[in-house]
Amino acid sequence: MTKSAIWIAVCTVVAGLASLAVPAVAGDKGQLATICTQAGKTANGETFSPSRLTAAHRTLPFGTMVRITNLRNGRTVIVRINDRGPFTKGRIIDVTPAAAAELKFSDLTPVALEVVKPQ
Repeated sequence: MTKSAIWIAVCTVVAGLASLAVPAVAGDKGQLATICTQAGKTANGETFSPSRLTAAHRTLPFGTMVRITNLRNGRTVIVRINDRGPFTKGRIIDVTPAAAAELKFSDLTPVALEVVKPQ
């Protein structure tokens, strides 16, 4: 195998690994997550369910799967975006009470977000 063939193979593997999970939005690290306790319909038309692992984000497309990491304790959860918000500066995502329970927080917590690509 030539050096260039090895280099191409290494680059291909690295590029493949990098595409598995990408940051949702540059600069999301350290932003705050909040708990959403609304009633009624979400922005995509679903009925809000506090027991589901869903969340609201200002710009990610509906249906996007996002891994949220609680930066205080390292716990993670994967949620599906089905609503818009939060609209308060410094807050990046609103999660359902079920997602907050998985992340072990009850008010505000600093989080990191990653979009999870479908397998």
